[in-house]
Amino acid sequence: MAHDFPLFGDPHGGSSPELSREAVLAAVEARLLSTFGEPAGRAAVTFLGADRIEVLRFGPDAEGLVRYATLGMSAAPMADPTSPVADQVRGPRAELVLTVRGGRDSVLRTLATFAATPQVEGLVVAPGGSLDLGSPLWDGAPFTSVLAAEPGGLVEDLELADPADPVRFLPLLPMTPNEAGWKRVHGAAALRERWLDQGTDLRDPDRRGVRLD
Repeated sequence: MAHDFPLFGDPHGGSSPELSREAVLAAVEARLLSTFGEPAGRAAVTFLGADRIEVLRFGPDAEGLVRYATLGMSAAPMADPTSPVADQVRGPRAELVLTVRGGRDSVLRTLATFAATPQVEGLVVAPGGSLDLGSPLWDGAPFTSVLAAEPGGLVEDLELADPADPVRFLPLLPMTPNEAGWKRVHGAAALRERWLDQGTDLRDPDRRGVRLD
Protein backbone atom coordinates (compact mmCIF):
# COMPACT_ATOMS: atom_id res chain seq x y z
CA MET A 1 0.00 0.00 0.00
CA ALA A 2 1.37 3.38 -1.02
CA HIS A 3 1.16 6.51 1.09
CA ASP A 4 2.56 10.00 1.40
CA PHE A 5 2.44 10.59 5.14
CA PRO A 6 5.63 11.40 7.08
CA LEU A 7 7.17 9.18 9.71
CA PHE A 8 6.79 10.22 13.30
CA GLY A 9 9.09 9.59 16.25
CA ASP A 10 10.33 11.29 19.45
CA PRO A 11 9.30 8.60 21.95
CA HIS A 12 8.60 9.33 25.59
CA GLY A 13 7.25 7.15 28.35
CA GLY A 14 4.35 7.13 30.70
CA SER A 15 0.62 6.58 30.61
CA SER A 16 -2.39 6.86 32.90
CA PRO A 17 -5.68 5.02 33.46
CA GLU A 18 -7.53 7.81 31.63
CA LEU A 19 -5.33 7.18 28.60
CA SER A 20 -5.48 3.40 28.58
CA ARG A 21 -6.52 1.76 25.32
CA GLU A 22 -9.88 0.81 26.79
CA ALA A 23 -10.60 4.28 28.17
CA VAL A 24 -9.64 6.11 24.98
CA LEU A 25 -11.67 3.81 22.73
CA ALA A 26 -14.69 3.98 25.03
CA ALA A 27 -14.58 7.78 24.79
CA VAL A 28 -14.12 7.65 21.01
CA GLU A 29 -17.07 5.30 20.58
CA ALA A 30 -19.22 7.52 22.80
CA ARG A 31 -18.33 10.54 20.62
CA LEU A 32 -19.26 8.64 17.45
CA LEU A 33 -22.57 7.46 18.90
CA SER A 34 -23.46 10.95 20.13
CA THR A 35 -22.78 12.26 16.61
CA PHE A 36 -24.31 9.57 14.40
CA GLY A 37 -26.58 7.54 16.70
CA GLU A 38 -26.48 3.81 17.26
CA PRO A 39 -24.43 1.87 14.67
CA ALA A 40 -26.26 -0.28 12.15
CA GLY A 41 -23.38 -2.76 12.18
CA ARG A 42 -19.75 -3.26 13.08
CA ALA A 43 -16.85 -5.47 12.03
CA ALA A 44 -13.42 -6.21 13.50
CA VAL A 45 -10.16 -6.96 11.69
CA THR A 46 -6.82 -7.93 13.20
CA PHE A 47 -3.56 -7.58 11.27
CA LEU A 48 -0.26 -9.21 12.14
CA GLY A 49 1.72 -6.87 14.36
CA ALA A 50 -1.22 -4.57 15.08
CA ASP A 51 -4.04 -4.31 17.60
CA ARG A 52 -7.59 -5.02 16.52
CA ILE A 53 -9.34 -2.38 14.45
CA GLU A 54 -13.12 -2.11 14.37
CA VAL A 55 -15.23 -0.34 11.76
CA LEU A 56 -18.67 0.96 12.74
CA ARG A 57 -21.44 1.49 10.18
CA PHE A 58 -23.97 4.29 10.70
CA GLY A 59 -27.06 4.87 8.58
CA PRO A 60 -28.36 5.26 6.02
CA ASP A 61 -29.71 8.62 7.15
CA ALA A 62 -32.56 10.59 5.59
CA GLU A 63 -30.32 11.47 2.62
CA GLY A 64 -29.30 7.86 2.06
CA LEU A 65 -25.79 8.50 3.40
CA VAL A 66 -23.90 5.73 5.16
CA ARG A 67 -20.92 6.61 7.33
CA TYR A 68 -18.13 4.20 8.22
CA ALA A 69 -15.91 5.09 11.17
CA THR A 70 -12.82 3.28 12.43
CA LEU A 71 -12.36 2.47 16.10
CA GLY A 72 -8.91 1.50 17.34
CA MET A 73 -6.49 3.72 15.45
CA SER A 74 -6.58 6.35 18.21
CA ALA A 75 -5.80 3.94 21.06
CA ALA A 76 -2.17 5.05 20.96
CA PRO A 77 -0.43 8.09 19.49
CA MET A 78 0.99 7.62 16.02
CA ALA A 79 4.70 6.87 16.25
CA ASP A 80 7.55 5.10 14.49
CA PRO A 81 7.22 1.40 15.48
CA THR A 82 10.99 0.91 15.09
CA SER A 83 11.68 3.29 18.00
CA PRO A 84 13.14 1.42 20.99
CA VAL A 85 10.71 3.14 23.37
CA ALA A 86 7.23 4.08 22.19
CA ASP A 87 5.54 7.19 23.54
CA GLN A 88 2.25 6.03 25.05
CA VAL A 89 0.91 9.55 25.62
CA ARG A 90 2.21 12.27 23.32
CA GLY A 91 1.67 12.39 19.59
CA PRO A 92 -1.24 12.76 17.17
CA ARG A 93 -4.25 10.46 17.41
CA ALA A 94 -6.92 9.98 14.79
CA GLU A 95 -9.81 7.90 13.53
CA LEU A 96 -11.09 7.75 9.95
CA VAL A 97 -14.59 8.47 8.64
CA LEU A 98 -15.85 7.65 5.14
CA THR A 99 -19.26 8.75 3.83
CA VAL A 100 -20.82 6.86 0.91
CA ARG A 101 -24.30 7.36 -0.51
CA GLY A 102 -26.11 4.03 -0.32
CA GLY A 103 -23.20 2.36 1.47
CA ARG A 104 -20.58 -0.11 0.28
CA ASP A 105 -19.90 -2.61 3.04
CA SER A 106 -16.98 -4.22 1.22
CA VAL A 107 -15.00 -1.08 2.16
CA LEU A 108 -14.77 -2.29 5.78
CA ARG A 109 -11.49 -4.15 5.36
CA THR A 110 -9.99 -1.26 3.39
CA LEU A 111 -10.74 1.15 6.22
CA ALA A 112 -9.29 -1.24 8.78
CA THR A 113 -6.16 -1.53 6.62
CA PHE A 114 -5.79 2.26 6.49
CA ALA A 115 -6.39 2.56 10.24
CA ALA A 116 -3.70 -0.05 11.00
CA THR A 117 -1.10 1.76 8.89
CA PRO A 118 0.34 3.87 11.75
CA GLN A 119 0.98 0.70 13.78
CA VAL A 120 2.29 -1.38 10.90
CA GLU A 121 4.24 1.21 8.91
CA GLY A 122 4.95 3.97 11.44
CA LEU A 123 3.05 6.73 9.67
CA VAL A 124 1.27 9.85 10.80
CA VAL A 125 -2.07 10.17 9.00
CA ALA A 126 -2.80 13.88 8.70
CA PRO A 127 -4.99 16.24 6.65
CA GLY A 128 -3.75 16.71 3.11
CA GLY A 129 -2.06 13.32 2.90
CA SER A 130 -3.28 10.32 0.97
CA LEU A 131 -3.37 6.56 1.25
CA ASP A 132 -3.30 4.35 -1.83
CA LEU A 133 -4.67 0.83 -1.57
CA GLY A 134 -3.46 -0.17 -5.03
CA SER A 135 -6.83 -1.81 -5.75
CA PRO A 136 -10.50 -0.73 -5.63
CA LEU A 137 -11.55 0.66 -2.25
CA TRP A 138 -14.65 -1.54 -2.39
CA ASP A 139 -15.99 -4.08 -4.86
CA GLY A 140 -16.24 -2.39 -8.27
CA ALA A 141 -15.11 1.02 -7.01
CA PRO A 142 -13.50 3.43 -9.50
CA PHE A 143 -11.29 4.69 -6.63
CA THR A 144 -8.05 3.20 -5.35
CA SER A 145 -6.97 5.83 -2.82
CA VAL A 146 -8.28 8.44 -0.41
CA LEU A 147 -7.39 11.99 0.56
CA ALA A 148 -7.50 12.78 4.29
CA ALA A 149 -9.50 15.98 4.77
CA GLU A 150 -9.58 18.49 7.62
CA PRO A 151 -11.28 17.26 10.80
CA GLY A 152 -13.89 19.00 12.94
CA GLY A 153 -16.69 19.56 10.45
CA LEU A 154 -18.33 16.15 10.77
CA VAL A 155 -17.20 14.91 14.19
CA GLU A 156 -15.73 17.26 16.78
CA ASP A 157 -12.23 16.58 18.08
CA LEU A 158 -12.20 14.55 21.30
CA GLU A 159 -10.10 16.09 24.05
CA LEU A 160 -8.12 13.64 26.20
CA ALA A 161 -6.43 14.05 29.58
CA ASP A 162 -3.24 16.12 29.53
CA PRO A 163 -0.66 15.81 28.12
CA ALA A 164 -2.25 13.69 25.36
CA ASP A 165 -3.23 15.20 22.02
CA PRO A 166 -6.94 15.17 21.12
CA VAL A 167 -8.41 12.49 18.88
CA ARG A 168 -9.17 13.93 15.45
CA PHE A 169 -11.76 12.37 13.14
CA LEU A 170 -10.44 12.64 9.59
CA PRO A 171 -12.92 12.47 6.69
CA LEU A 172 -11.66 10.34 3.79
CA LEU A 173 -12.34 11.52 0.23
CA PRO A 174 -12.06 8.80 -2.45
CA MET A 175 -9.80 9.56 -5.42
CA THR A 176 -9.53 7.96 -8.85
CA PRO A 177 -6.02 6.92 -9.92
CA ASN A 178 -5.79 10.01 -12.18
CA GLU A 179 -6.89 12.32 -9.37
CA ALA A 180 -4.36 10.76 -7.00
CA GLY A 181 -1.55 11.22 -9.50
CA TRP A 182 -2.58 14.83 -10.16
CA LYS A 183 -2.73 15.50 -6.42
CA ARG A 184 0.84 14.23 -5.95
CA VAL A 185 2.03 16.84 -8.44
CA HIS A 186 -0.23 19.81 -7.64
CA GLY A 187 -1.16 19.22 -4.00
CA ALA A 188 -4.30 18.50 -2.04
CA ALA A 189 -5.60 22.09 -2.06
CA ALA A 190 -5.50 22.24 -5.86
CA LEU A 191 -7.41 18.97 -6.18
CA ARG A 192 -10.06 20.08 -3.72
CA GLU A 193 -10.44 23.31 -5.70
CA ARG A 194 -11.05 21.26 -8.87
CA TRP A 195 -13.68 19.22 -7.05
CA LEU A 196 -15.37 22.37 -5.78
CA ASP A 197 -15.28 24.17 -9.13
CA GLN A 198 -16.90 21.19 -10.87
CA GLY A 199 -19.51 20.60 -8.18
CA THR A 200 -18.23 17.10 -7.45
CA ASP A 201 -20.31 14.93 -5.13
CA LEU A 202 -17.54 13.17 -3.23
CA ARG A 203 -20.07 10.89 -1.54
CA ASP A 204 -21.22 9.39 -4.86
CA PRO A 205 -19.78 5.84 -5.04
CA ASP A 206 -20.00 5.84 -8.85
CA ARG A 207 -18.83 9.34 -9.72
CA ARG A 208 -16.41 9.96 -12.55
CA GLY A 209 -13.04 11.60 -12.07
CA VAL A 210 -12.95 15.38 -12.50
CA ARG A 211 -11.42 17.08 -15.52
CA LEU A 212 -7.77 17.74 -14.79
CA ASP A 213 -6.57 19.34 -18.04
